[in-house]
Amino acid sequence: MRPLFHIFRFLLVVGALLSTAPMPMAFAADAEISKFLEKVEPGEMVPGADSFGALREDIPVVPALKGGEAVGWVFLTSDFVSTTGYSGKPIHTLVGVDPDAVVTGVRLVKHSEPIVLIGIPESKVRAVTEGYAGLDLKAEAESGGSAHELDIISGATVTIMVIDDSIVRSGLKVARLLGLGGLAPEVAEEGPKKEIDTSQQEVLDWMTLTGDGSVRRMSLDIAQVNEAFARQGDPRAIARPEKGEDTETFIDLYVALADVPTIGLSLLGEAEYANLKKRLKEGEHALLVMGRGRYSFKGSGYVRGGIFDRIQMIQDDISARFFDKQHNRVGEIAADGAPAFVEMDLFIIPADIGFDPAKDFRLQLLVQRAVGPIEKVFLTFDLGYQLPDSYLKTVPVAASGGQADLASAGATLSDAEAVQALWQRIWEDRQIDIAVLGAAIVILTLVFFFQMQVTRNETFTFWFRIAFLTFTLVWLGWIENAQLSVVNVMAFFSSLTSEFSWNAFLMDPLVFLLWFSVAAALLFWGRGAYCGWLCPFGALQELTNRLAKLVRIPQIEVPWGLHERLWPLKYMIFLGLFGLSLYSLDGAEQYAEIEPFKTAIILKFQRAWPFVLFAVALLVAGLFIERFYCRYLCPLGAALAIPARLRMFDWLKRYRECGNPCHRCAKECMVQAIHPEGNINPNECLNCLHCQVLYQHDQKCPVCIKKLAKRRRFEKQTGLGKPEAPAKTAAPEPVG
Repeated sequence: MRPLFHIFRFLLVVGALLSTAPMPMAFAADAEISKFLEKVEPGEMVPGADSFGALREDIPVVPALKGGEAVGWVFLTSDFVSTTGYSGKPIHTLVGVDPDAVVTGVRLVKHSEPIVLIGIPESKVRAVTEGYAGLDLKAEAESGGSAHELDIISGATVTIMVIDDSIVRSGLKVARLLGLGGLAPEVAEEGPKKEIDTSQQEVLDWMTLTGDGSVRRMSLDIAQVNEAFARQGDPRAIARPEKGEDTETFIDLYVALADVPTIGLSLLGEAEYANLKKRLKEGEHALLVMGRGRYSFKGSGYVRGGIFDRIQMIQDDISARFFDKQHNRVGEIAADGAPAFVEMDLFIIPADIGFDPAKDFRLQLLVQRAVGPIEKVFLTFDLGYQLPDSYLKTVPVAASGGQADLASAGATLSDAEAVQALWQRIWEDRQIDIAVLGAAIVILTLVFFFQMQVTRNETFTFWFRIAFLTFTLVWLGWIENAQLSVVNVMAFFSSLTSEFSWNAFLMDPLVFLLWFSVAAALLFWGRGAYCGWLCPFGALQELTNRLAKLVRIPQIEVPWGLHERLWPLKYMIFLGLFGLSLYSLDGAEQYAEIEPFKTAIILKFQRAWPFVLFAVALLVAGLFIERFYCRYLCPLGAALAIPARLRMFDWLKRYRECGNPCHRCAKECMVQAIHPEGNINPNECLNCLHCQVLYQHDQKCPVCIKKLAKRRRFEKQTGLGKPEAPAKTAAPEPVG
């Protein structure tokens, strides 16, 4: 599959080169604190402060001043650590800290979380975030970041975990860099670097692996978990203890670094280890997690495209949360004497986060307890891991020093390369998905180019369209979440007015390819290539309407005069959103909730009831008026229709008789895109090709019927038709 990646690579590299301009300082490329300081008052971040000082030149922090004297410091979490949430975009949080290394104020200033943005009240998330005021970073440094209680909102587990993790770890970084509270900067370990020794490939049994620390274990019984919730002090959790014997196993959790040859061969077996090595890219590592007991470390809430919210890997100031595409199930543990496990899973640690297998790390387990119909209380438990020295070898000093010199000399370049490497890795990891979408686009392109041949058979055209729309809804929409949005359009234009970068657009290969194909299709066929075939919500509307017709739900034909006055609504909605985006992109994104795509496709109706009700109402309207939302309300369709006026070809064939006297195509057009006089409005047409089926239908199109009758009369008169089969004659009767 690697050649497939290189087919797209030229396009991607062009975009990447546009976004790699050097920065004057090592941190300047990422320091965004100045963009958000105007959203808060100095006294909100550090009590008593009356102004902010200038941004420091060495690290991206701003002093909070009182009478000209610094009484604290303010920083942005995303300037120091990764804050990528469920949406794949950073969660920006401002944090204030005093000279004693105590957090004095926290404000969530920007995020793009799909569930939190509208589905859960913003006030609820902000209340949790602001509750970190008073956090003692000295205690966090002593405990490894676990000295505080984790207050998680049900339905936003991943988001709150990211916020918590980013506040604590960025706070520790700032406190150490500034020497707050007596915390000294972390001194890099002197001496030679170490890396995995791949020459060691001995197969060991389970007892040896657990005895030397190759496999680490954390076991919790019912009593320990109940006691931990009791110490937390939430009366709702205390009132609902885990049932069972105190000594019953709650979870027995094991972890091992499976890309280490000896460990991988011993636990996975030769064949599975070979498959793992083929899957791992350069710089990636694999974590094998095994568990048994009544509590699952995976849970049942994750879905394809989703995230495992019960575990995360933490090493110093980096962390990794695992998506399903970084996950593989393991059939069995090959080591002799290994116990039976309920769950055995491999998780890939990405190369771009800077994980060092020679340093210790911890697997953090999130344990939840239901305290109401939808409310839960959470605790975390850490399973530490240190790879035994016997699996490591020393890197030659010369090589180590050279790498260090290169890193220090070109810190800015390496940042740019890291960003480029990230989207390239994403594209390589999703080559199968890219191939499937590419094949679908090629098939659709061939259908449009050879539309007369495809639409010659009415039955074939109908079932091909049903199959393609089903593919669009199920695979492209619900599985891959590749639903375009008017928000993409606004974000693109917003980036053109600021520091444009292709990197954000390249992070989702399927969405990028869809937009690329849409841009090309607009010049050939107009907006219908996407809206009529590749839009998951459009497919959902059409398929549900087909079912409605099947059960004989009456269809409403909107009078033409009313119809042509309603379709401009979507253009007005788009222009309103676009104008608002020029003033505030965040505000425009919120009003873009008029698109039900997030609710119906991305979140699969798992959202607050007002949004579900709105999406369902649109679908119900579509049962009576086919493609109701597409016709009158869709701002994305309007955004695509405007540049579609530049299309170079008119592919849909018409007769002079279309509209006068025949109106069959106009009556059967599912979105009433054909004017009474017979002209097709390309801005409203969805290229369903039904009019092309009728164009050559010798039983429905009057022109074709006349042509067929005329041809048959001619054949009958000239005798040029197919000769009739001779009539069968009875056998002669015998004589006599």
